[in-house]
Amino acid sequence: MAARPLLLEPAIIIVDNDPGCAAYISNIVSAVLGVRATIFSEKNQALDWCEGTVDKLAEYLAKSVPDSKGFSRRGLYRMRQFYETYAGNKIVSAMRTQLAWTNHLIILSKAKTGKEREFYIRLCAGNPLSSRDLEHQIDSGMFERSIAKPKVSAVLTQLHPGIPDVFRDYYSLDFLGLPDGHSEADLRKAIVRSLKNFVIEFGRDFAFIGEEYRVQVGLKDFFLDLLFYHRELRCLVAFELKIDEFKPEYLGKLSFYLEALDRDVKKPHENPSIGIILCKGKDDEVVEYALSRTLSPAAIADYATKLPDKRLLQEKLHEFFETGVREARAEYGGKINDIIRFNADKEKA
Repeated sequence: MAARPLLLEPAIIIVDNDPGCAAYISNIVSAVLGVRATIFSEKNQALDWCEGTVDKLAEYLAKSVPDSKGFSRRGLYRMRQFYETYAGNKIVSAMRTQLAWTNHLIILSKAKTGKEREFYIRLCAGNPLSSRDLEHQIDSGMFERSIAKPKVSAVLTQLHPGIPDVFRDYYSLDFLGLPDGHSEADLRKAIVRSLKNFVIEFGRDFAFIGEEYRVQVGLKDFFLDLLFYHRELRCLVAFELKIDEFKPEYLGKLSFYLEALDRDVKKPHENPSIGIILCKGKDDEVVEYALSRTLSPAAIADYATKLPDKRLLQEKLHEFFETGVREARAEYGGKINDIIRFNADKEKA
């Protein structure tokens, strides 16, 4: 009697009258679907049923279901790698079915640590990304860039306590393809032409309203570079684009625009408008001084038009953690060492 394949989402096949194949595939089903199965790993490869099983199974599936994809020898080993990487990880288990299998493979091959893998799984679960978009985010060091918290005013933090998780300190706009020496108008027009990628970089909750958005105060017209609405924050978000380093006077102009938006554009049910100054570089101390006295809900962030060097981002990330550890040791003393050892052991596990 011919083998009867049972097809389960996402394209997992159990050959239910071949004990050797079933023993291996049951592990794949366990990894992808959460079904109870025998664990197949390096530790039990010595078992008789494991000898040559992968090659035999790949050959069998190629003949039995020739139209199915992903069940080559390489594909089956990737499924096993997926299981061995995430076995016992409850966080990943809850989100794994929200990602396409191709995105799982990209994360496995490009992300180097458990924290980085979890970051991109969460990113894909909340923001359905194509494989191309996901690869770009990993190559641009989104994980490393997300660690540094944005520079925001005290008023903005009071209005939205979770704002550090909404915005970042640094954005990569390499997808705009802008040359060196571009103008603010070039930057604005390039963003509007590439709104899809801009929203992927900044977050899916942004909805575009307009460029050079006109507000009238007295008898004069003023124009905001870009105006968005943020669904989660339920407020207007004004972007001021600068092609040079941040200057304190930029904040005064932004405050004026936010006041105009709140008085004349904001709807009664919406939260106060917030503003983002996106500039090509900033001195953190100058930013801190400028934000300390402002009464406007504002954030200041860097942008770059070239793909960042991921090695340099990783070095900055290491420096960031080292600084955090030194500050924690100064405040908490020896207790922090126990926390560091605990987290290190958990990461290895």
